[in-house]
Amino acid sequence: MAMKEIDIREVKENLVHLLADEWALVTAGRGDALGTMTVSWGGIGELWGKDMATIYIRPQRYTKKFLDENNYFTLSFYPEQYKDALRLCGSKSGREINKVEATGLTPCYYEKAPYFEEAKLVLVCRKVAVSAFEPSQFLDSGIMQNYAQNDFHAIYYGAIEKVLISE
Repeated sequence: MAMKEIDIREVKENLVHLLADEWALVTAGRGDALGTMTVSWGGIGELWGKDMATIYIRPQRYTKKFLDENNYFTLSFYPEQYKDALRLCGSKSGREINKVEATGLTPCYYEKAPYFEEAKLVLVCRKVAVSAFEPSQFLDSGIMQNYAQNDFHAIYYGAIEKVLISE
């Protein structure tokens, strides 16, 4: 799909709905070496005077390596017909399968960040900070139910530098 650049404030769709209900792919890497996985936990807003996306990645996820090794990542959203591809990218590891081949998605790059041509919306993010959840800081004891293996998410903060939308 042909993409055009827009301002994040021009996005017509509800970004919370897109992320939580339709899911997204977070993708990082260079050349043929890229990692991608489905995410539905995250946030989009304003922080430190910048438009910002936050994503949460468990330590055992293969894509985490690509996020750690690269300064840019994308958060991309897809039409409904790609739901099976997103399901696969969220349930299989890139250590075990080639997700690009398995899904048929077409990788491309916008400057320093990979995404897939089939996306309807892409947020190109520059990694500005990384932190981790500290269980001692959880005020709601129910949160621990999400961490039976004590595999607390790393939190990646990405300044949204470009927003691309399909034409």
